[in-house]
Amino acid sequence: MEKLLHLLESFTARGSDGKTYFVHGYEHLVRVDVLPSPQGQWEPTGQAEYKLADGRCVEVDHQGVMRVAGTEVTLEREREGAATH
Repeated sequence: MEKLLHLLESFTARGSDGKTYFVHGYEHLVRVDVLPSPQGQWEPTGQAEYKLADGRCVEVDHQGVMRVAGTEVTLEREREGAATH
């Protein structure tokens, strides 16, 4: 079964460590066409994942709290148009 990540969104987030992070949100797609074609037919699986621009994974819990995987750093999405220092 072929799988593909499709970029849904990108945004900046402020870490609990005071740093700014760039986050990418992806949805998982799976190929559903019986006879593969160059474009193919892809369907969402209902799974999503978030990664930092440097490739590190971002875990999202059931309450929507984001945390850089393997750390205690939590992330809060910055509002668009918010001033950064």
